[in-house]
Amino acid sequence: MPIISRKKQVYPIRQPLRHYLTHYNREHDLPIQYADLLRFDNSVTLFDNRNRDTLWETVYYPATESNDMLQALKQIYAILKADGDMSVTGHLAIDRVDLCMYGNTAPFRVRIRNQVNDNFDYFYLKKADASRIYGLELEHILSPNRISYLTSGQTLIEEHIAGIPGDMFFEQRINEDDLNPVRLCKEFVKFNERCFIRLLGDMHSSNFVVDLTPDFDEVYYRIRAIDFDQQSYEGRKSVYMPQYYRQNQPIIDLGTKTLTPESVRQYQIEERSLMAGRLRVEQTRIGDLMAAMRHDEIAPPSHVRQLAESLNRHYQTTRFSPARTMGDLVWQSLEILAMH
Repeated sequence: MPIISRKKQVYPIRQPLRHYLTHYNREHDLPIQYADLLRFDNSVTLFDNRNRDTLWETVYYPATESNDMLQALKQIYAILKADGDMSVTGHLAIDRVDLCMYGNTAPFRVRIRNQVNDNFDYFYLKKADASRIYGLELEHILSPNRISYLTSGQTLIEEHIAGIPGDMFFEQRINEDDLNPVRLCKEFVKFNERCFIRLLGDMHSSNFVVDLTPDFDEVYYRIRAIDFDQQSYEGRKSVYMPQYYRQNQPIIDLGTKTLTPESVRQYQIEERSLMAGRLRVEQTRIGDLMAAMRHDEIAPPSHVRQLAESLNRHYQTTRFSPARTMGDLVWQSLEILAMH
């Protein structure tokens, strides 16, 4: 099983990445920053509907600034979802602000509710981490999923990615009679391929969701990453391959029973072809992103050297040897993808 560094260093947004974010309309002036949310004066443990500790705490702000804080959060939601049109927030209310203390970036999660129909949504405020932002952008460009997020100084705002958490899906849904094991396992193969090519690590079952889409009498599955902290950080190749995580063993066992080696290879080729197509369509944007990433430090040099050696062995090449940054390694991986 891959071993992940328990506490990854948070890398600040430097000028080349900031320029990229501004150019592609990710950088905004926001009414509050992450640090402002730390001014809470009380908190209580948040339990789920089974009365289990969620490891989140609901925080409360002093009465003197609570109204301004909640109004600012609604404004951020309008920027994230409606390009800043505040008219969409007239019927919205902030239900809760929760803080997670065990994550690398100690994120705040905001629950916002539609008072007309009681529908609710979430978004997150985090300390900006450059490697995580590169992960979000690579997901947006190279995967079938679009990602909505904003930056402001050293604050990161992320939308909520809906779906059934992978660990919950494996525990409650993977043995259901109406499960289509071939479609589910095919999606995992493709997900595994996407993670490895763009070097997204730590994709065990708690860090992705399963999105189900009914279609007549069948269900389509999509596996989506929800945690991008380990974008191009660790030096071990296996960290970037979800197939090696013990937490993912239920779907590995299912795939072993339902897929042949030939079909696995077919699905890998299909996903590589789709990613290569996205590269061609977004070549200007990916070029701009790589120009920033290749000159940025988002991992220790020893991790870069270790991973370069592993990727050379994997691809039976020496083209990763000159790499000095994780961005160089991602660039070479994408270059190999584009050649096939």
